[in-house]
Amino acid sequence: MKIALVICLVALATAAPQHPDKDAQIVLEERSDTADGNFYYRFETSNGISEQRTGTPGSEGQSNMDGAFRFRLPDGTIAEVRYVANEYGYQPESDLIPKPHPLPPHAIEQIRVAEEQRRKGITIDK
Repeated sequence: MKIALVICLVALATAAPQHPDKDAQIVLEERSDTADGNFYYRFETSNGISEQRTGTPGSEGQSNMDGAFRFRLPDGTIAEVRYVANEYGYQPESDLIPKPHPLPPHAIEQIRVAEEQRRKGITIDK
């Protein structure tokens, strides 16, 4: 239920008209619902906002969904977020989402040495 609420809020926030786009119109809308938990919808607006989502019944009683939404950023570029929402939670993917910096080589080597020592039973007293 929480996943569905989050997704609905994201969709509403994405679709909410901004001041310059107050006259945006829906230019495409497709819907399909088989009443057994399977559904599909897609829409596009005249100002570049779009979303498509497919849903299926989940193994834990939830609705599994996958889809994407797009919107125009202030600089005119198009932002896209692809996502899966299922029993493992909401899993978005986008260039907009910050990614952790990769570990430097010396840190990776320290981790490797520590794991090797752990396997050998070496411990360090504090």
